[in-house]
Amino acid sequence: MLYYLFDWLDKVYHLPGAGVFQYLSFRGAMAVITSLIITAVFGKYLIQFLRKRQIGETIRELGLPEEEKKKGTPTMGGLIIIAGILIPVLLFNKLDNIYILLMIFTTLWLGLIGFMDDYIKVFKKNKAGLAGKYKVVGQIVLGLVVGCTIYFSDQVVIRERTQASFPQETEAQLAELQKAEIEIAKEQDTKSLKTTIPFIKNNELDYGWIIEWACEDCYKWAYLLFIPIVILIITAVSNGANLTDGMDGLATGTSAVVGGTLGILAWVSGNIIFANYLNIMYIPNTGELTIFVAAFVGACVGFLWYNSHPAQVFMGDTGSLTIGGIIAVLAIILRKELLLPLLCGVFLIESLSVIMQRYYFKYTRKKHGEGRRIFLMAPLHHHYQKKGVPEQKIVQRFVIVQIGLAILTIVTLKLR
Repeated sequence: MLYYLFDWLDKVYHLPGAGVFQYLSFRGAMAVITSLIITAVFGKYLIQFLRKRQIGETIRELGLPEEEKKKGTPTMGGLIIIAGILIPVLLFNKLDNIYILLMIFTTLWLGLIGFMDDYIKVFKKNKAGLAGKYKVVGQIVLGLVVGCTIYFSDQVVIRERTQASFPQETEAQLAELQKAEIEIAKEQDTKSLKTTIPFIKNNELDYGWIIEWACEDCYKWAYLLFIPIVILIITAVSNGANLTDGMDGLATGTSAVVGGTLGILAWVSGNIIFANYLNIMYIPNTGELTIFVAAFVGACVGFLWYNSHPAQVFMGDTGSLTIGGIIAVLAIILRKELLLPLLCGVFLIESLSVIMQRYYFKYTRKKHGEGRRIFLMAPLHHHYQKKGVPEQKIVQRFVIVQIGLAILTIVTLKLR
């Protein structure tokens, strides 16, 4: 909204300084500041409201003394994160951008599903919350919306080169930038299902190629493969974030690091000079996502003010499902979804620990008549907690691991 206001003031009245809203860097910085103010300053009023209404967390019986102390801590704090994301986005983004509209829908949709889950737990006193099948249905609906939009919308395109990429020497010789810009001008926008493959030179995979061999016209049916993949990614990452949300500041801290990395990827993917310099896919209009990601990171960091140990509020499924879905959809839009196992390695390990624990227990019970476990407790962070490692140390080490994975993800832009 402010973008359109200052754009009008600049064009009509030539207001000094109004043109600064044209810069992504300025609007991104304003989004971070606004998000931090909303979450860190106004968040305390929501916490007071939740306490007054006795909207407290219902703790599972884990046999851990630390977890018992958390009983009754206000939950549904994900509402703070959602507000910290959406308000700056509405103020500083171009709202006619298809990608921003997708991200707003993702935030509201998964926020609603998570809120329903928390509402059932808190007000209906049902520890199970919303039935898992309904969560999955909600994630499938989101996957259908995102997948169909990316495939069918004329506004979702990539820019392919009609000539070869920049000559190798332009990476070291900025004097050839003019020649490079001439090549850029000869590029054209096109509909495509290409995505990025890490660690491989000329690292692009077109989903249509996977089924193109079956028949001459099979490429036009590529969405039958692409949309289920989108659904799978959204479901896996949002549930992974949900499982990671088991310690004070764990999901919030790791998500902020992941969000910051996606912000860098959005910046370079939406900038034609950087994209050609790095020889990565240029996706027009994705630069606006930088502002959304700035608000996302600001909301996570601001929420961490209250969610760090000992937590004054929990995000609940309202927050964890939302931040996981946001990360997944951002990666899909940026054509970097194949980087998610690396970038979201903490989410992946947490999810795998639960899957391995469950199926190994069932297997050994069937084979030996007695269920055995791989870990002392799943998800993995509770395993270390059972071993006596302090909660703060577990969280800090997981965040350090996440920072390492984020750096490696950025390095893949050139490491191929």
